[in-house]
Amino acid sequence: MTSIATPPAGAVPAAAPTPRLVGGIAVAALGAVVVNALLALALSALLTGPAVGLEPAMAWISMSIVGVLIGTAGWVAVRRLAARPAALLRVLVPVALVVSWIPDAVVLAGGAGVLNVVGLALMHAVVAAACVAVLPRVLPVR
Repeated sequence: MTSIATPPAGAVPAAAPTPRLVGGIAVAALGAVVVNALLALALSALLTGPAVGLEPAMAWISMSIVGVLIGTAGWVAVRRLAARPAALLRVLVPVALVVSWIPDAVVLAGGAGVLNVVGLALMHAVVAAACVAVLPRVLPVR
């Protein structure tokens, strides 16, 4: 089991310099927005009924960015508080992704089509993947 005890001084690898850190987070957010835009376009072309969560575009664009920021905040918290942050993140990231699918299940129960909901779930996975691809480079963990 992973402990959430405060790590000893010097145990946390140094974060990237601020400009590189901000740039990395921006790259993750931009990557998530671009891939989610492609998903939204594909889903809009495939769906025959209303596209829940895909219109207006500003909704999923802003939520992609917010998702990256929330993921980054969680990464920072785990990095600072966990004795073994890498081990905890290997568990926490997939759990957080599954939890992010709960609203999608609610949308499905509300009558949205399966393809629509799968698309929304994929958008959540894209945000998680963007964070996991970028954050270890600017906020390394051990």
